[in-house]
Amino acid sequence: MKQVSEDGGQVLFVGTKKQAQESVKSEAERAGQFYINQRWLGGLLTNYKTISKRIKRISEIEKMEEDGLFEVLPKKEVVELKKEYDRLIKFLGGIRDMKSMPQALFVVDPRKERNAIAEARKLNIPIVGIVDTNCDPDEIDYVIPANDDAIRAVKLLTAKMADAILEGQQGVSNEEVAAEQNIDLDEKEKSEETEATEE
Repeated sequence: MKQVSEDGGQVLFVGTKKQAQESVKSEAERAGQFYINQRWLGGLLTNYKTISKRIKRISEIEKMEEDGLFEVLPKKEVVELKKEYDRLIKFLGGIRDMKSMPQALFVVDPRKERNAIAEARKLNIPIVGIVDTNCDPDEIDYVIPANDDAIRAVKLLTAKMADAILEGQQGVSNEEVAAEQNIDLDEKEKSEETEATEE
């Protein structure tokens, strides 16, 4: 996870079982990543073009409200639009800013998320998973053996994933700072050389 983050990659957190929903959302948000914590919609990765149209609809409805369209539309239509918006946010809100495929998937309970895993494998996206004794570890690239039904264990491991991502991002920031400092040093050396030559 740290490496993916250092390389500027994005991670999609997936956990739709009750024990994982809250942790997946809060830790993905903390690390500035994406998440699915309600239901995996078929084709979310393999048919992303269609899914992205649904995501675009979120912004369209928001713009309609901002432009004051809700005030002039029939009440029934506004109610329907609000229902549609709530549904879209519920299922796709966690990936609304995802502009391309994630570079890795972090999955809580691979058995429950088998559709997500099948799509990721099809697209050669590496999978990190919390694997309990009732799961097949062969489907997972990086196995974390743990009890995926224990809320505390899920919370702890999801937080560790987010920490690793943040650490990777910090590494990128440090490299950028170091690169900028090197440029400043080079320029300083050049200016000192110029001054010495002029003297």
